Amino acid sequence: MKRILYPVTFFAMMALPLWGQKYLSFPDALLLLKGNSHVLKQTEFLQKEKQAENMANKGLRLPNVSLSANYMAMSENLELDLTPVKDAITPLYSSLSKYGTFSGVPNPDPNTNVAMPYLPDNISTAAVRDKLSKGLDAVNSGEWVKTIQEKQFATVNAGFVWPLYTGGKINAANKASQLRCNEADEIMRQRDGEVINELVERYFGLKLAQSVVEVRKTVYNGLQQHFSDAQKLRDNGMIADAELLHAKMFFYEADRELKKSVREARIVADALQNTLAVAFTDSIVPNDPLFVINDIQPLNWFSQKATDKNPQLAQVELKKSLALQGIKAARAGLMPTVAAMGTYDLANYKLSPYMPEWVVGVGLQWTLFDGATAARKLKASKLVFEQVQQADMKANSDVGTGVTKYYQEMMSAKEQVEQMQTSLDFATEYLRIRERAFKEGMATSTEVVDAQLNLAKVRTERLSAVYKFDVSMMRLLQICGIPEWFEQMRQTGIVIN
Repeated sequence: MKRILYPVTFFAMMALPLWGQKYLSFPDALLLLKGNSHVLKQTEFLQKEKQAENMANKGLRLPNVSLSANYMAMSENLELDLTPVKDAITPLYSSLSKYGTFSGVPNPDPNTNVAMPYLPDNISTAAVRDKLSKGLDAVNSGEWVKTIQEKQFATVNAGFVWPLYTGGKINAANKASQLRCNEADEIMRQRDGEVINELVERYFGLKLAQSVVEVRKTVYNGLQQHFSDAQKLRDNGMIADAELLHAKMFFYEADRELKKSVREARIVADALQNTLAVAFTDSIVPNDPLFVINDIQPLNWFSQKATDKNPQLAQVELKKSLALQGIKAARAGLMPTVAAMGTYDLANYKLSPYMPEWVVGVGLQWTLFDGATAARKLKASKLVFEQVQQADMKANSDVGTGVTKYYQEMMSAKEQVEQMQTSLDFATEYLRIRERAFKEGMATSTEVVDAQLNLAKVRTERLSAVYKFDVSMMRLLQICGIPEWFEQMRQTGIVIN
Protein backbone atom coordinates (compact mmCIF):
# COMPACT_ATOMS: atom_id res chain seq x y z
CA MET A 1 0.00 0.00 0.00
CA LYS A 2 2.84 2.39 0.84
CA ARG A 3 4.50 1.74 -2.49
CA ILE A 4 1.30 2.67 -4.35
CA LEU A 5 0.38 5.67 -2.17
CA TYR A 6 3.66 7.51 -2.73
CA PRO A 7 3.35 7.96 -6.52
CA VAL A 8 -0.33 8.88 -6.27
CA THR A 9 0.40 11.51 -3.63
CA PHE A 10 3.20 12.97 -5.73
CA PHE A 11 1.10 13.29 -8.86
CA ALA A 12 -1.67 14.94 -6.85
CA MET A 13 0.92 17.54 -5.80
CA MET A 14 2.14 17.89 -9.39
CA ALA A 15 -1.37 18.48 -10.68
CA LEU A 16 -1.99 21.53 -8.45
CA PRO A 17 -0.47 24.14 -10.83
CA LEU A 18 -2.65 22.85 -13.64
CA TRP A 19 -5.72 24.39 -12.02
CA GLY A 20 -4.52 27.88 -13.03
CA GLN A 21 -2.34 28.16 -16.11
CA LYS A 22 -1.54 31.23 -18.19
CA TYR A 23 -0.77 30.22 -21.77
CA LEU A 24 1.46 32.90 -23.24
CA SER A 25 2.64 33.14 -26.83
CA PHE A 26 5.95 34.78 -27.63
CA PRO A 27 4.34 37.72 -29.53
CA ASP A 28 2.09 38.38 -26.53
CA ALA A 29 5.10 38.22 -24.22
CA LEU A 30 6.89 40.68 -26.51
CA LEU A 31 3.95 43.10 -26.31
CA LEU A 32 3.93 42.86 -22.51
CA LEU A 33 7.66 43.49 -22.44
CA LYS A 34 7.38 46.60 -24.65
CA GLY A 35 4.60 48.02 -22.50
CA ASN A 36 5.88 47.17 -19.02
CA SER A 37 9.68 47.04 -19.10
CA HIS A 38 11.17 49.38 -16.51
CA VAL A 39 14.42 49.45 -18.51
CA LEU A 40 12.66 50.71 -21.64
CA LYS A 41 10.62 53.25 -19.68
CA GLN A 42 13.77 54.57 -18.04
CA THR A 43 15.41 54.96 -21.46
CA GLU A 44 12.29 56.73 -22.79
CA PHE A 45 12.72 59.32 -20.04
CA LEU A 46 16.36 59.67 -21.07
CA GLN A 47 15.25 60.39 -24.64
CA LYS A 48 12.79 63.01 -23.45
CA GLU A 49 15.46 64.58 -21.24
CA LYS A 50 17.87 64.96 -24.18
CA GLN A 51 15.09 66.32 -26.41
CA ALA A 52 14.25 68.93 -23.76
CA GLU A 53 17.93 69.90 -23.49
CA ASN A 54 18.10 70.21 -27.27
CA MET A 55 15.12 72.58 -27.30
CA ALA A 56 16.69 74.56 -24.46
CA ASN A 57 19.91 75.02 -26.43
CA LYS A 58 18.02 76.28 -29.45
CA GLY A 59 16.90 79.19 -27.26
CA LEU A 60 20.53 80.33 -26.91
CA ARG A 61 20.20 82.10 -30.27
CA LEU A 62 17.27 84.24 -29.05
CA PRO A 63 17.46 87.37 -26.87
CA ASN A 64 17.36 86.91 -23.15
CA VAL A 65 14.61 89.19 -21.81
CA SER A 66 14.48 89.77 -18.08
CA LEU A 67 12.54 91.76 -15.51
CA SER A 68 14.39 93.13 -12.50
CA ALA A 69 13.29 95.01 -9.38
CA ASN A 70 15.85 96.72 -7.14
CA TYR A 71 15.77 98.71 -3.94
CA MET A 72 18.90 100.74 -3.13
CA ALA A 73 20.04 102.65 -0.05
CA MET A 74 23.11 104.91 0.01
CA SER A 75 24.89 106.47 2.96
CA GLU A 76 23.79 109.96 1.89
CA ASN A 77 22.05 111.80 -0.92
CA LEU A 78 23.93 112.29 -4.13
CA GLU A 79 24.23 116.13 -4.50
CA LEU A 80 25.81 118.66 -6.88
CA ASP A 81 27.20 121.81 -5.06
CA LEU A 82 27.21 124.93 -7.33
CA THR A 83 27.99 127.41 -4.52
CA PRO A 84 31.38 128.28 -6.05
CA VAL A 85 29.57 129.44 -9.19
CA LYS A 86 27.27 131.61 -7.08
CA ASP A 87 30.25 133.05 -5.22
CA ALA A 88 31.89 133.86 -8.55
CA ILE A 89 28.98 135.74 -10.16
CA THR A 90 27.45 137.51 -7.10
CA PRO A 91 30.11 140.29 -6.93
CA LEU A 92 29.62 140.97 -10.63
CA TYR A 93 25.86 141.39 -10.33
CA SER A 94 26.29 143.46 -7.13
CA SER A 95 28.81 145.90 -8.66
CA LEU A 96 27.08 146.38 -11.97
CA SER A 97 23.70 146.98 -10.31
CA LYS A 98 25.17 150.02 -8.47
CA TYR A 99 27.99 151.44 -10.51
CA GLY A 100 28.67 152.23 -14.14
CA THR A 101 26.90 153.97 -17.00
CA PHE A 102 25.05 152.04 -19.72
CA SER A 103 23.95 153.20 -23.15
CA GLY A 104 22.54 151.81 -26.37
CA VAL A 105 19.45 150.23 -24.87
CA PRO A 106 16.80 149.84 -27.64
CA ASN A 107 13.67 151.96 -27.26
CA PRO A 108 10.79 149.60 -26.48
CA ASP A 109 8.06 152.19 -27.26
CA PRO A 110 6.75 151.67 -30.84
CA ASN A 111 5.41 155.24 -30.98
CA THR A 112 8.78 156.89 -30.46
CA ASN A 113 11.37 154.27 -31.41
CA VAL A 114 11.40 155.48 -35.02
CA ALA A 115 12.47 159.00 -34.02
CA MET A 116 14.55 157.79 -31.11
CA PRO A 117 15.73 154.19 -31.64
CA TYR A 118 17.87 154.08 -28.47
CA LEU A 119 17.08 155.36 -25.00
CA PRO A 120 19.12 158.21 -23.50
CA ASP A 121 22.05 157.14 -21.34
CA ASN A 122 20.39 158.04 -18.05
CA ILE A 123 17.29 155.99 -18.88
CA SER A 124 19.40 153.11 -20.28
CA THR A 125 21.55 153.10 -17.14
CA ALA A 126 18.51 152.96 -14.88
CA ALA A 127 16.93 150.14 -16.90
CA VAL A 128 20.05 148.02 -16.93
CA ARG A 129 20.77 148.55 -13.23
CA ASP A 130 17.17 147.48 -12.44
CA LYS A 131 17.58 144.20 -14.35
CA LEU A 132 20.94 143.54 -12.72
CA SER A 133 19.41 144.14 -9.29
CA LYS A 134 16.65 141.65 -10.05
CA GLY A 135 19.28 139.19 -11.30
CA LEU A 136 21.22 139.58 -8.05
CA ASP A 137 18.07 138.74 -6.11
CA ALA A 138 17.56 135.64 -8.25
CA VAL A 139 21.15 134.51 -7.69
CA ASN A 140 20.84 134.96 -3.93
CA SER A 141 17.52 133.11 -3.75
CA GLY A 142 18.55 130.28 -6.15
CA GLU A 143 19.16 126.55 -5.17
CA TRP A 144 22.89 126.14 -5.56
CA VAL A 145 23.16 122.70 -3.82
CA LYS A 146 21.17 120.32 -6.09
CA THR A 147 20.09 116.82 -4.99
CA ILE A 148 20.64 114.56 -8.01
CA GLN A 149 19.61 111.29 -6.33
CA GLU A 150 18.07 110.66 -2.95
CA LYS A 151 19.81 108.09 -0.80
CA GLN A 152 16.90 105.60 -0.94
CA PHE A 153 15.25 104.67 -4.22
CA ALA A 154 13.75 101.69 -6.10
CA THR A 155 13.40 100.70 -9.77
CA VAL A 156 11.57 98.12 -11.87
CA ASN A 157 13.35 97.55 -15.20
CA ALA A 158 12.91 95.35 -18.26
CA GLY A 159 16.13 94.37 -19.97
CA PHE A 160 17.45 92.19 -22.78
CA VAL A 161 20.74 90.69 -23.89
CA TRP A 162 21.01 89.33 -27.44
CA PRO A 163 24.19 87.48 -28.37
CA LEU A 164 25.39 88.55 -31.82
CA TYR A 165 28.70 86.68 -31.96
CA THR A 166 30.05 84.07 -29.55
CA GLY A 167 32.91 82.57 -31.53
CA GLY A 168 30.89 79.42 -32.29
CA LYS A 169 29.84 78.49 -28.73
CA ILE A 170 26.11 78.50 -29.55
CA ASN A 171 26.54 76.49 -32.76
CA ALA A 172 28.66 73.90 -30.93
CA ALA A 173 26.13 73.67 -28.09
CA ASN A 174 23.22 73.11 -30.49
CA LYS A 175 25.04 70.48 -32.53
CA ALA A 176 26.16 68.71 -29.36
CA SER A 177 22.63 68.60 -27.95
CA GLN A 178 21.31 67.16 -31.22
CA LEU A 179 24.04 64.50 -31.12
CA ARG A 180 23.03 63.63 -27.57
CA CYS A 181 19.45 63.14 -28.76
CA ASN A 182 20.73 60.76 -31.43
CA GLU A 183 22.84 59.01 -28.81
CA ALA A 184 19.76 58.54 -26.61
CA ASP A 185 17.97 56.96 -29.59
CA GLU A 186 20.84 54.51 -30.02
CA ILE A 187 20.80 53.74 -26.30
CA MET A 188 17.09 52.95 -26.67
CA ARG A 189 17.90 50.56 -29.54
CA GLN A 190 20.57 48.93 -27.40
CA ARG A 191 18.26 48.57 -24.38
CA ASP A 192 15.50 47.23 -26.63
CA GLY A 193 17.82 44.52 -27.91
CA GLU A 194 18.98 43.67 -24.41
CA VAL A 195 15.47 43.23 -23.00
CA ILE A 196 14.36 41.18 -26.02
CA ASN A 197 17.43 39.00 -25.54
CA GLU A 198 16.53 38.57 -21.87
CA LEU A 199 12.96 37.70 -22.86
CA VAL A 200 14.16 35.05 -25.31
CA GLU A 201 16.48 33.53 -22.69
CA ARG A 202 13.73 33.35 -20.07
CA TYR A 203 10.69 32.58 -22.26
CA PHE A 204 12.38 29.72 -24.08
CA GLY A 205 14.30 28.88 -20.91
CA LEU A 206 10.95 28.25 -19.27
CA LYS A 207 9.88 26.22 -22.30
CA LEU A 208 13.08 24.18 -21.92
CA ALA A 209 12.57 23.76 -18.17
CA GLN A 210 8.97 22.62 -18.61
CA SER A 211 10.03 20.26 -21.39
CA VAL A 212 12.66 18.79 -19.09
CA VAL A 213 9.91 18.32 -16.51
CA GLU A 214 7.98 16.32 -19.12
CA VAL A 215 11.09 14.22 -19.83
CA ARG A 216 11.53 13.62 -16.09
CA LYS A 217 7.87 12.65 -15.84
CA THR A 218 8.41 10.13 -18.61
CA VAL A 219 11.43 8.73 -16.77
CA TYR A 220 9.44 8.67 -13.55
CA ASN A 221 6.56 6.80 -15.19
CA GLY A 222 8.91 4.39 -16.92
CA LEU A 223 10.85 3.57 -13.79
CA GLN A 224 7.62 3.30 -11.82
CA GLN A 225 6.39 0.72 -14.30
CA HIS A 226 9.76 -0.99 -14.23
CA PHE A 227 9.65 -1.07 -10.41
CA SER A 228 6.15 -2.60 -10.57
CA ASP A 229 7.30 -5.20 -13.10
CA ALA A 230 10.33 -6.00 -10.94
CA GLN A 231 8.06 -6.60 -7.94
CA LYS A 232 5.98 -9.07 -9.94
CA LEU A 233 9.03 -10.87 -11.27
CA ARG A 234 10.59 -11.08 -7.77
CA ASP A 235 7.30 -12.40 -6.39
CA ASN A 236 7.35 -15.09 -9.07
CA GLY A 237 10.96 -15.93 -8.29
CA MET A 238 12.26 -14.80 -11.67
CA ILE A 239 14.71 -12.15 -10.33
CA ALA A 240 16.66 -11.71 -7.13
CA ASP A 241 15.97 -9.14 -4.40
CA ALA A 242 19.01 -7.17 -5.53
CA GLU A 243 17.35 -6.53 -8.90
CA LEU A 244 14.21 -5.27 -7.11
CA LEU A 245 16.27 -2.99 -4.86
CA HIS A 246 18.09 -1.65 -7.91
CA ALA A 247 14.80 -0.80 -9.59
CA LYS A 248 13.46 0.77 -6.40
CA MET A 249 16.59 2.92 -5.89
CA PHE A 250 16.45 4.42 -9.39
CA PHE A 251 12.68 4.91 -9.13
CA TYR A 252 13.20 7.12 -6.06
CA GLU A 253 16.08 8.89 -7.79
CA ALA A 254 13.76 9.64 -10.71
CA ASP A 255 11.31 11.07 -8.19
CA ARG A 256 13.99 13.39 -6.80
CA GLU A 257 15.07 14.53 -10.26
CA LEU A 258 11.48 15.25 -11.22
CA LYS A 259 10.91 17.37 -8.12
CA LYS A 260 14.17 19.19 -8.79
CA SER A 261 13.17 19.96 -12.40
CA VAL A 262 9.77 21.27 -11.21
CA ARG A 263 11.45 23.66 -8.78
CA GLU A 264 13.88 24.85 -11.45
CA ALA A 265 10.98 25.50 -13.81
CA ARG A 266 9.27 27.61 -11.15
CA ILE A 267 12.43 29.67 -10.69
CA VAL A 268 12.62 30.35 -14.41
CA ALA A 269 8.91 31.23 -14.44
CA ASP A 270 9.49 33.81 -11.71
CA ALA A 271 12.40 35.24 -13.68
CA LEU A 272 10.18 35.52 -16.76
CA GLN A 273 7.51 37.40 -14.80
CA ASN A 274 10.22 39.74 -13.54
CA THR A 275 11.31 40.42 -17.12
CA LEU A 276 7.72 41.09 -18.19
CA ALA A 277 7.16 43.27 -15.10
CA VAL A 278 3.87 41.48 -14.40
CA ALA A 279 2.65 39.27 -11.59
CA PHE A 280 0.39 36.52 -12.92
CA THR A 281 -1.53 34.55 -10.30
CA ASP A 282 -1.57 31.62 -12.74
CA SER A 283 1.52 29.64 -13.69
CA ILE A 284 2.93 30.65 -17.08
CA VAL A 285 3.02 28.08 -19.86
CA PRO A 286 4.94 29.22 -22.97
CA ASN A 287 2.72 28.51 -25.94
CA ASP A 288 5.42 28.64 -28.62
CA PRO A 289 7.92 25.77 -28.88
CA LEU A 290 11.68 25.69 -29.28
CA PHE A 291 12.82 25.78 -32.89
CA VAL A 292 15.74 25.66 -35.29
CA ILE A 293 16.25 27.28 -38.69
CA ASN A 294 17.83 25.59 -41.70
CA ASP A 295 18.24 28.56 -44.05
CA ILE A 296 20.82 30.80 -42.35
CA GLN A 297 22.82 33.62 -43.93
CA PRO A 298 26.65 33.31 -44.03
CA LEU A 299 28.90 34.87 -41.41
CA ASN A 300 30.01 37.82 -43.56
CA TRP A 301 26.36 38.87 -43.99
CA PHE A 302 25.94 39.16 -40.22
CA SER A 303 29.30 40.94 -39.93
CA GLN A 304 28.17 43.60 -42.39
CA LYS A 305 24.87 44.04 -40.55
CA ALA A 306 26.76 44.56 -37.29
CA THR A 307 28.99 47.19 -38.92
CA ASP A 308 25.96 49.06 -40.25
CA LYS A 309 23.46 48.71 -37.41
CA ASN A 310 25.13 47.84 -34.11
CA PRO A 311 23.87 50.47 -31.61
CA GLN A 312 27.08 50.48 -29.59
CA LEU A 313 29.16 51.27 -32.68
CA ALA A 314 26.68 54.01 -33.54
CA GLN A 315 27.07 55.45 -30.03
CA VAL A 316 30.86 55.50 -30.40
CA GLU A 317 30.54 57.37 -33.71
CA LEU A 318 28.25 59.90 -32.04
CA LYS A 319 30.75 60.29 -29.20
CA LYS A 320 33.42 61.08 -31.79
CA SER A 321 31.20 63.79 -33.23
CA LEU A 322 30.52 65.08 -29.71
CA ALA A 323 34.26 65.24 -29.05
CA LEU A 324 34.71 67.32 -32.23
CA GLN A 325 32.02 69.72 -31.03
CA GLY A 326 33.85 69.90 -27.72
CA ILE A 327 36.99 71.01 -29.59
CA LYS A 328 34.99 73.70 -31.41
CA ALA A 329 33.46 74.92 -28.15
CA ALA A 330 36.92 75.08 -26.54
CA ARG A 331 38.24 77.11 -29.47
CA ALA A 332 35.28 79.45 -29.16
CA GLY A 333 36.43 80.16 -25.62
CA LEU A 334 39.42 81.98 -27.12
CA MET A 335 37.21 84.31 -29.18
CA PRO A 336 35.39 87.51 -28.13
CA THR A 337 31.69 87.70 -27.36
CA VAL A 338 29.55 90.46 -28.86
CA ALA A 339 26.02 91.13 -27.62
CA ALA A 340 23.31 93.76 -27.96
CA MET A 341 21.75 94.88 -24.70
CA GLY A 342 19.25 97.34 -23.35
CA THR A 343 17.03 98.33 -20.40
CA TYR A 344 13.72 100.14 -20.04
CA ASP A 345 12.45 101.86 -16.87
CA LEU A 346 8.99 100.46 -16.17
CA ALA A 347 8.47 102.03 -12.76
CA ASN A 348 10.55 103.75 -10.08
CA TYR A 349 10.44 105.28 -6.62
CA LYS A 350 12.47 108.47 -5.94
CA LEU A 351 14.70 107.77 -8.92
CA SER A 352 16.67 110.74 -10.21
CA PRO A 353 14.85 112.60 -12.98
CA TYR A 354 18.18 112.91 -14.74
CA MET A 355 18.25 109.14 -15.41
CA PRO A 356 17.18 108.14 -18.98
CA GLU A 357 13.97 106.18 -19.56
CA TRP A 358 15.71 103.58 -21.76
CA VAL A 359 19.20 102.57 -22.79
CA VAL A 360 20.36 100.34 -25.69
CA GLY A 361 23.84 99.45 -26.85
CA VAL A 362 26.31 96.85 -28.09
CA GLY A 363 29.03 95.38 -25.92
CA LEU A 364 32.14 93.28 -26.52
CA GLN A 365 33.92 91.06 -24.03
CA TRP A 366 37.22 89.40 -24.85
CA THR A 367 39.23 87.63 -22.20
CA LEU A 368 42.86 88.23 -23.10
CA PHE A 369 44.42 86.30 -20.23
CA ASP A 370 42.78 83.74 -17.95
CA GLY A 371 45.78 81.85 -16.67
CA ALA A 372 45.86 79.70 -19.85
CA THR A 373 42.62 78.02 -18.77
CA ALA A 374 40.98 78.22 -22.22
CA ALA A 375 44.07 76.89 -23.98
CA ARG A 376 44.31 73.96 -21.60
CA LYS A 377 40.61 73.18 -22.06
CA LEU A 378 41.24 73.05 -25.80
CA LYS A 379 44.08 70.61 -25.26
CA ALA A 380 41.89 68.49 -22.96
CA SER A 381 39.09 68.36 -25.55
CA LYS A 382 41.57 67.11 -28.17
CA LEU A 383 42.68 64.36 -25.79
CA VAL A 384 39.02 63.36 -25.32
CA PHE A 385 38.76 62.90 -29.08
CA GLU A 386 41.85 60.67 -29.05
CA GLN A 387 40.27 58.55 -26.30
CA VAL A 388 37.08 58.12 -28.30
CA GLN A 389 39.05 57.04 -31.35
CA GLN A 390 40.70 54.29 -29.31
CA ALA A 391 37.31 53.27 -27.92
CA ASP A 392 36.00 53.11 -31.49
CA MET A 393 38.71 50.66 -32.55
CA LYS A 394 38.13 48.52 -29.46
CA ALA A 395 34.36 48.49 -29.98
CA ASN A 396 34.70 47.43 -33.62
CA SER A 397 37.05 44.62 -32.59
CA ASP A 398 34.71 43.44 -29.81
CA VAL A 399 31.66 43.49 -32.07
CA GLY A 400 33.48 41.53 -34.78
CA THR A 401 34.57 38.93 -32.23
CA GLY A 402 31.06 38.73 -30.78
CA VAL A 403 29.47 38.17 -34.19
CA THR A 404 31.87 35.30 -34.92
CA LYS A 405 31.37 33.77 -31.46
CA TYR A 406 27.56 33.79 -31.53
CA TYR A 407 27.43 32.63 -35.15
CA GLN A 408 29.67 29.65 -34.43
CA GLU A 409 27.71 28.81 -31.26
CA MET A 410 24.47 28.93 -33.26
CA MET A 411 25.80 26.72 -36.04
CA SER A 412 27.35 24.31 -33.54
CA ALA A 413 24.00 23.97 -31.74
CA LYS A 414 22.22 23.41 -35.07
CA GLU A 415 24.64 20.63 -36.01
CA GLN A 416 24.22 19.07 -32.58
CA VAL A 417 20.42 19.03 -32.96
CA GLU A 418 20.66 17.38 -36.36
CA GLN A 419 23.17 14.76 -35.23
CA MET A 420 21.27 13.89 -32.06
CA GLN A 421 18.17 12.83 -33.98
CA THR A 422 19.91 9.53 -34.75
CA SER A 423 20.90 9.12 -31.11
CA LEU A 424 17.31 9.80 -30.05
CA ASP A 425 15.92 7.18 -32.44
CA PHE A 426 18.47 4.64 -31.23
CA ALA A 427 17.87 5.37 -27.51
CA THR A 428 14.09 5.06 -27.98
CA GLU A 429 14.38 1.73 -29.75
CA TYR A 430 17.02 0.42 -27.33
CA LEU A 431 14.77 1.17 -24.34
CA ARG A 432 11.87 -0.63 -25.97
CA ILE A 433 14.02 -3.71 -26.53
CA ARG A 434 15.48 -3.70 -23.00
CA GLU A 435 12.03 -3.35 -21.38
CA ARG A 436 10.67 -6.22 -23.44
CA ALA A 437 13.70 -8.39 -22.69
CA PHE A 438 13.42 -7.64 -18.94
CA LYS A 439 9.80 -8.75 -18.88
CA GLU A 440 10.84 -11.98 -20.55
CA GLY A 441 13.69 -12.46 -18.10
CA MET A 442 16.33 -11.84 -20.76
CA ALA A 443 17.70 -8.54 -19.37
CA THR A 444 18.65 -7.16 -15.98
CA SER A 445 17.13 -4.19 -14.15
CA THR A 446 20.39 -2.32 -14.61
CA GLU A 447 20.10 -2.56 -18.39
CA VAL A 448 16.54 -1.24 -18.35
CA VAL A 449 17.41 1.63 -16.01
CA ASP A 450 20.47 2.53 -18.07
CA ALA A 451 18.38 2.56 -21.25
CA GLN A 452 15.71 4.70 -19.61
CA LEU A 453 18.25 7.20 -18.27
CA ASN A 454 20.14 7.28 -21.56
CA LEU A 455 16.94 8.17 -23.43
CA ALA A 456 16.21 10.93 -20.93
CA LYS A 457 19.78 12.20 -21.29
CA VAL A 458 19.54 12.30 -25.10
CA ARG A 459 16.17 14.07 -24.98
CA THR A 460 17.43 16.64 -22.48
CA GLU A 461 20.65 17.29 -24.38
CA ARG A 462 18.72 17.69 -27.63
CA LEU A 463 16.33 20.18 -26.02
CA SER A 464 19.28 22.04 -24.51
CA ALA A 465 20.95 22.21 -27.93
CA VAL A 466 17.78 23.67 -29.47
CA TYR A 467 17.57 26.20 -26.65
CA LYS A 468 21.22 27.12 -27.19
CA PHE A 469 20.47 27.62 -30.88
CA ASP A 470 17.58 29.99 -30.12
CA VAL A 471 19.54 31.98 -27.55
CA SER A 472 22.67 32.19 -29.72
CA MET A 473 20.60 33.34 -32.68
CA MET A 474 19.00 36.06 -30.56
CA ARG A 475 22.38 37.21 -29.28
CA LEU A 476 23.67 37.28 -32.85
CA LEU A 477 20.72 39.38 -34.01
CA GLN A 478 21.16 41.68 -31.01
CA ILE A 479 24.84 42.36 -31.68
CA CYS A 480 23.98 42.93 -35.35
CA GLY A 481 21.49 45.61 -34.31
CA ILE A 482 18.44 43.76 -35.70
CA PRO A 483 16.80 42.10 -32.64
CA GLU A 484 13.35 42.71 -34.12
CA TRP A 485 14.13 40.06 -36.76
CA PHE A 486 13.90 37.28 -34.16
CA GLU A 487 10.11 37.00 -34.32
CA GLN A 488 10.15 36.84 -38.13
CA MET A 489 12.82 34.13 -38.09
CA ARG A 490 11.02 32.22 -35.33
CA GLN A 491 7.90 31.98 -37.49
CA THR A 492 9.95 30.36 -40.27
CA GLY A 493 11.69 27.91 -37.92
CA ILE A 494 11.26 24.18 -37.54
CA VAL A 495 9.48 23.24 -34.31
CA ILE A 496 11.35 20.88 -31.99
CA ASN A 497 9.25 19.05 -29.40
